[in-house]
Amino acid sequence: MISKRSGRPAVESSCRITVCRGCCCGDPRKVPGVDHAGQIPRLRAALAGVAQVRASDCLDVCDQANVVVVQPSPAGRAAGGRPVWLGLVNDDEALEDIAAWIRAGGPGVAEPPGVLDLYAFTVSRRVREALEG
Repeated sequence: MISKRSGRPAVESSCRITVCRGCCCGDPRKVPGVDHAGQIPRLRAALAGVAQVRASDCLDVCDQANVVVVQPSPAGRAAGGRPVWLGLVNDDEALEDIAAWIRAGGPGVAEPPGVLDLYAFTVSRRVREALEG
């Protein structure tokens, strides 16, 4: 679905981004030197009208702080896309790469920038199902 005002995909039919802000993610004691408070507003601004960005309690993958999960759009899921878990997202360049990928369509629609391979990780079924369920 295309928004008549912006010409971009409507948020309801786009990717969903979940940013962990639980026990370790977003905690300057765990990851010092990062503008944790600014990450979500910057991501929301970069994806305004393109994708929904939400904060979540602990996703139980604290060794990967800060964690961002990109869930595919319905079109991406139909094309075989699955949620992509990205860890150690602790710099603005990573946020910019994530936002560019999502603007291009995200999982199942667009290939992620190669650098995001360095951030991608696999979670246990229990953790994955807790977010998707």
